[in-house]
Amino acid sequence: MTETTDTPRSLLLLEDQTTNSDGCGCGGCGCGAADTGSATTPATSNSTDEEDPMTTHSYAVSGMTCGHCAGAVTSELKSLDGVTDVSVELVAGGTSSVTVTSAEPLDEARVVAALDEAGDYQLA
Repeated sequence: MTETTDTPRSLLLLEDQTTNSDGCGCGGCGCGAADTGSATTPATSNSTDEEDPMTTHSYAVSGMTCGHCAGAVTSELKSLDGVTDVSVELVAGGTSSVTVTSAEPLDEARVVAALDEAGDYQLA
């Protein structure tokens, strides 16, 4: 029996995933997640004060091949001081768009370091 859903696969939201030693089978990352398709992380805000000035910047990022990759990038970027939102529009094996909302503009070196910590991901 096939389960149907109104949400296209490309818009599925990422959930926290744990790494296992089996790999995800996406053909490139070896991350260990089961998700091998396109995914978008939810853009949710941790800020409740709408008067706080926020900045949003989009980065072109290469090296992500699956939803787990996008989750790793999201997690590392969210750990940066001042970051309130991160959303990833995954283009598996291509250049993905990563949008970061933060209290202040982020230094590019901090973004590069977070991408490196997440895995083999680079600004394109």
